[in-house]
Amino acid sequence: MKGALIIGGGPAGLMAADMISAAGHPVVVAEAKPSVARKFLMAGKSGLNLTKDEPFAPFLANFSEAAPQLRPMLEAFGPQDAIAWAEALGQEMFTGSSGRVFPKVMKASPLLRNWLARLATQGVEIRTRHRWVGPQDGYVFEAPQGEVTFHPEVVVLACGGASWARLGSDGAWAGFAGLPVAPFQPANMGFEIDWSQHMAKHFGAPVKSVALLAGDQRVRGEFVISESGIEGGGIYAVSKALREGAELTLDLVPDLSPDGVRARLAKPRGKASLSNYLRKTLKLDAVKQALLMEFGRPLPDDLATLVKSLPVGMKGPKPIDQAISTAGGLQFDALDDALMVRDRPGVFAAGEMLDWEAPTGGYLLTGCLATGRWAGLSAAKRLQQE
Repeated sequence: MKGALIIGGGPAGLMAADMISAAGHPVVVAEAKPSVARKFLMAGKSGLNLTKDEPFAPFLANFSEAAPQLRPMLEAFGPQDAIAWAEALGQEMFTGSSGRVFPKVMKASPLLRNWLARLATQGVEIRTRHRWVGPQDGYVFEAPQGEVTFHPEVVVLACGGASWARLGSDGAWAGFAGLPVAPFQPANMGFEIDWSQHMAKHFGAPVKSVALLAGDQRVRGEFVISESGIEGGGIYAVSKALREGAELTLDLVPDLSPDGVRARLAKPRGKASLSNYLRKTLKLDAVKQALLMEFGRPLPDDLATLVKSLPVGMKGPKPIDQAISTAGGLQFDALDDALMVRDRPGVFAAGEMLDWEAPTGGYLLTGCLATGRWAGLSAAKRLQQE
């Protein structure tokens, strides 16, 4: 076939298709699921946090070990570029108090609909229910009409990671693609806890206004108590450190110093119950008190230290398929600066299938879009040269 084959219809694959088709080249997007961008649409159910409006240095730092490799791509397509891209697709954006950027409609479907319309006008052909099963003698797919093989001029692999398999990212490509892959691990995931019975009444309750400490990280945030453990934005922000063995402790009153807590706890308790005493002196709500009793009993004499540094006993991360994203994937050493596979000329890779991770809060989506754009521009340049 003439032109480009994109394997994967998520944000990275669609962005690559956008760049290549805009340069005037034919593009086919092969997507395993019945529709494209399912994980993108799922993210839209919580508002579609597209990016984080902050200076470039702290933005880049959130990509940790992969920051040097991703730097040129994020410099070319960073937070302001992501905002401008969405606005060009007819979406009015706003920035929340935390710097997170959302469409004003607080969902992904209008943006995706307009994006797919633009791709259609540029001649992009999307073939759904096409599951890639091997690169041997061309690119072979299982499709509704049977086995289909493509022999494209260039290929962009945008196959996703290994989380949320029902939405299309199952990591199966790692087993047959013949590429060097760092083992997949869960990222932005919750953690399992064997709760005692008294915690049952708090399942589903949010824990707000706390600081989470893991290794050298201290993050202000919140999380949710679930039947099987804890999850939510605050947990996701420290999940990498926790996965790598750091212990989790909670500061239940992050706006008070240890001495401030001690001063308040020095007030006479009188006939008040411990629960009422903690609620009045430290403003600890029922959920925070439940956590204090769950992980702090028997309560020490130095209650202030426990309130400021409550150790949380966890079993481990939740399964990879319950994670929002994954670490691991196609190693950067196998790619050149254009995101082309070194030993496969004309084959590029982008998105979450690459070996990088970032926290939620807009970093994941911007990273996928930026790498998809970079791979697409590189593929278009190669097509032009040929």
